Parts: sequence; structure tokens; C-alpha cells
Amino acid sequence: MPYHLFEVIGIELEYMLVDKSTFNINPIVDKLLTKKNGSLTSDIDNGKIEWSNELVAHVVELKTNGPAETLVDLEDLFLQNVKEINGLLAEYNTVLVPSSAHPLMNPKKETKLWEHDHNEIYTLYNQIFDCKGHGWSNVQSMHINLPFYDDTEFEKLHAAIRLILPIIPGLTASSPILEGEFTSYKDARMHHYKYNQKEIPHMTGKVIPEQVFSKEEYQKKIFNPINEALKPFDKEKLLDHHFVNSRGAIARFDRNAIEIRVIDIQENPEADIAIASFLVEVLKYLISEELISLKDQKQWHEDDLFEIFNEVIVNAENTLITNKKYLAVFDIQKETDVKTIWRNLFEKLKNNLSENHQNHVDFILQNGSLSTRILKALRNDFTHKNIIKVYGRLAECLRENRMFRP
Repeated sequence: MPYHLFEVIGIELEYMLVDKSTFNINPIVDKLLTKKNGSLTSDIDNGKIEWSNELVAHVVELKTNGPAETLVDLEDLFLQNVKEINGLLAEYNTVLVPSSAHPLMNPKKETKLWEHDHNEIYTLYNQIFDCKGHGWSNVQSMHINLPFYDDTEFEKLHAAIRLILPIIPGLTASSPILEGEFTSYKDARMHHYKYNQKEIPHMTGKVIPEQVFSKEEYQKKIFNPINEALKPFDKEKLLDHHFVNSRGAIARFDRNAIEIRVIDIQENPEADIAIASFLVEVLKYLISEELISLKDQKQWHEDDLFEIFNEVIVNAENTLITNKKYLAVFDIQKETDVKTIWRNLFEKLKNNLSENHQNHVDFILQNGSLSTRILKALRNDFTHKNIIKVYGRLAECLRENRMFRP
């Protein structure tokens, strides 16, 4: 049976495997899964958390094993699994590293696709898009899956999610460095995400989903154009429109959920789950219509939201929002930065969060996005030695469950 709004939640966290001696990516997820399972498999049931492979062989995904009833203490489950994986990787002198992009990886030279189960799908993707690029092979993110029961609930949830997608990178950006250089984007992952499927533009659209608020409308305006565009490339019909739809939030009618995909992964699961908890409260607040009516939420065209999103992936929390209509959504009357929007929402909603989640969101609002903190720690020194030093500290934050301080 489908679940009602916010009745359950699904979380997915991705981490890269990095050699401790060289700090190069280490494409041995198959060895990790084999060591854990006793034989090679693409998915491992580890109690309440599941492990699985991704497109590339150096990224492992940890996810809730089915819908979770609460986010409270979920960070502890993820942390236990991170520690177990690091223990298994010790034999290979390898460690999990957080943040949404490896700062030194050259994807053209280093990408290794998953070669085992379902590799025919990955091979097809590679043939169509050439997955040896930052938008494909050098990305780690958090996905949040939120349920809806029927079209009425889908309408409310989709409308609310669309409204906050543009400013989420202002809270979560963690990918400022690619190939040893500051990209000029604090969320370089999402910058590349916009273009990584340019061969079939229907798949990503404008990242912000179109104004569609029912299953029938979604099929007509999003899935049908995707399916039509895929025909020349997918002769054997390997690809499913639920999976190839790559907007920043995708409707999964196969499981009655919307999956939010614009969230860069943080330095530890506590930060990730705190952010997820905060975003859930913001969505509840929008759906209550205390700030803005559902009718007015639905009026926002994806082009206008995409314009804001494009600015936010550059400067994250320091982006100045000048669109007065958008600011009015959050009851703000004058131009202000994204950090202030999130701070105002936090002050209104923080009592709905656990004390632990409050503390972690407050830390981010006080100290800046992880991208901002990484750049402060680097101090304009982009030598490989210094980058490895700073990102090595990120690995320690994951291992020791600490927030990253510049």
C-alpha cells in the first residue's frame, strides 16, 4: 500500500573509495561487496541499511532498507555502516571519503564503470552520454525519497518541492574543487548535472521539474517525451523512464514517492540526516499553506525557478536573491541572501527538530556550506599537497563523526 505524506522516508548516501597512500580513487567496490557477502553481489542487506554499487566502481551507496518510519537516530545506523565499510577496506589501504566530488580525479583517465550485475544498462548509458565526465563519474549525493498516497498528495508535495529546489544548494553545496582547481561554482556537481545528458535534453529538462501535478499529466508532459527521445538510442528497451528521468526531483510512480536529487553529500551522516530532517519540516510548512497557497505554489514556472537555481550553485548560501516574488514566498520583503532565507525558516521550525538535528543545521547556518568551509580551509592554496591535506581531514570527519571546521 502507498504511504501518506511524511509517513515514512527513504535516504540514500553515496561515498567514494579513496586510496590512503595516493589519495586517488580506488575502483574496488566489487571487492568490498564480495568481502562482506562472501561472493560478488550488487546489493547487500545489512539489516536496516542496504549497500549497493553505483554506475562507477569507486562509489558505494548506503540506503535505508525500505521506508524508514523516522529520521531520529537514523544517522547512527548510517555511521555504524560507514565504520564497518572502513574496517573492510583497511586491507586495501582504502577509506571512504565524503563530499560530492573528488577534488583531483581526472574522469577521462580514471573512470571505471561497474562491470558486473546490470552493467548492460551502464554500458548503454556510456554509449549514449560518455560517462567519463564529472557529471557522471565524479559525483556523490544524498537522495531523499518522500511518499505520496494519491494525486492529491502528489500535487501538494511536488508543488512544495519545486519551490525549494533552487535554494537547496545554498544549504548543501560541497563540490567546489575539480581536478585541483576552484571551479568558480560552490556546487560544481549540479553545474555539470545540468549538461551531462545534453544528447537527450528531455531527460534532465531544466533540472527544476515542469508544472505537472498529477500522474496523468506527468506521463504526458515528462515521461512520454522521454520515451520518445530514447527510442533511437535504446533499441532493446533496457531503460525505464522512472530511472532515466533526471530532474532535480523525480516522480517515482512505481513506488509512489518523489526523490529529491540536488543535495550534495556532507562530511558525515549526522549532517546529512539533520539536513533531511530540516527539509522535511520546510516542506510540511509549505504544504500547510501558512506561507503561500497551493494555487500560488503551482504558478511558478520552471524557467523562473531555474534562474534562481543557476545563481545559487555559484555562490551557495551567499547568493543574493533579488526576485521579490520569490522572497515573498518566504515572507521576506527585501533583497537578501540564501543563508537568511534558511535561517528564517530554521528559527520558525527548529523546535520540530531533535536537539541533535537542530545543532547540526545551526552549525551549517553559522559556519557556511561545506563548500564554503572547504575553500576557507584551502586558503587559496590549490596545490595537490594542500588539497589532499584538507580532504584528508574530511575523511577524518566521516570516520570520527565530526563536523568540518576550516
